[in-house]
Amino acid sequence: MIVFPAVDIKGGRCVRLQKGLPDTAKLYYDEPWRAAALWERSGASWLHVVDLDGALARSGENAGAVKDLIEKVKIKVQLGGGMRSQEDIRTSLANGAGRVVIGTKAAEDPRWSAEQCRLNPGKIVIALDAKKGKVSTNGWQRSSRMGVEELAGKIQEGGPAAFLYTDIERDGMLTHPDFDGLEKLLQSTEVPIIASGGVSSLDDIEELGKCGADGVITGKALYEGRFRLEDALDIAAEFTTRLT
Repeated sequence: MIVFPAVDIKGGRCVRLQKGLPDTAKLYYDEPWRAAALWERSGASWLHVVDLDGALARSGENAGAVKDLIEKVKIKVQLGGGMRSQEDIRTSLANGAGRVVIGTKAAEDPRWSAEQCRLNPGKIVIALDAKKGKVSTNGWQRSSRMGVEELAGKIQEGGPAAFLYTDIERDGMLTHPDFDGLEKLLQSTEVPIIASGGVSSLDDIEELGKCGADGVITGKALYEGRFRLEDALDIAAEFTTRLT
């Protein structure tokens, strides 16, 4: 199972939010690449990087910070935040992202998103950002009427590299992942699943592996020293993954 340390960028700096709320930002690094370099030294093979301003308003102010991060680490970067056009996807991949994450656009236009998966095999992750079982969009600030499994069903035939399942109410709260929601999604699709939101302990990492998750994103627990990335990687190595 792959462990993705999270590097969230807001105003050019590395922060963490609670439940995705912009006014809850806590600063960890003025230069996000320094966080990325730390996780690289600790053994990570992938990073999960989010342009929070891009997710909210398609602002380009974090472009320099993202570019700097990608250039300064050798490990692969999964990049999300504001991927709403084919040009956004092409530019991000051309600039060195290993995979990109489509969120809002996936809910707004599942057919287009499935087509992007077909055009970019192995390069597109579809975010399933859930609040009370319904998909949220626009940096988690808006709710749709579509259920998580419904959206997954509309896009899975396009062959996404993975679905990224996040329980928004748990994100940044250290309250344990939504294991029930994860298992329900795993039963509904053959697409690999990356779990996110609420990871607070090494026990959570182990339980996600037992559930069948292919990857896990962890942010605040690492930044707050709840556990070492090296120990999380050791536990995750005991479980298989369909991701590369």
